[in-house]
Amino acid sequence: MSLEDLSDDVQTAYADLGEELDVPLDAETRNELAMLHAAMGTDADELVRRAVHVLFRSTVDSADLDFHLRSGYDVTYDEYLSGMTYDEMTGGDVSGPARDDNDRRYNF
Repeated sequence: MSLEDLSDDVQTAYADLGEELDVPLDAETRNELAMLHAAMGTDADELVRRAVHVLFRSTVDSADLDFHLRSGYDVTYDEYLSGMTYDEMTGGDVSGPARDDNDRRYNF
């Protein structure tokens, strides 16, 4: 798979999620959500949104997201954000017209 495949899959998943999501809660999750709601006075929807942000940030910071992206799509999150692979950034995988010797100065 590739960067384009990942972009397509993210767009498809985004469209499939829609605006609202019904998620069944087990007893432990319901109890923890109730505790957070009571302690923070924040509604459950906002707490779930915050939880997704925390999980996402945690997987990015720990490199778990990169591990899964590399395994499934052979790209990293940074490559996804930039829209190009490291090879493309460094001129290692350039398709198109032949490069001249002046382009070598941009290789890392």
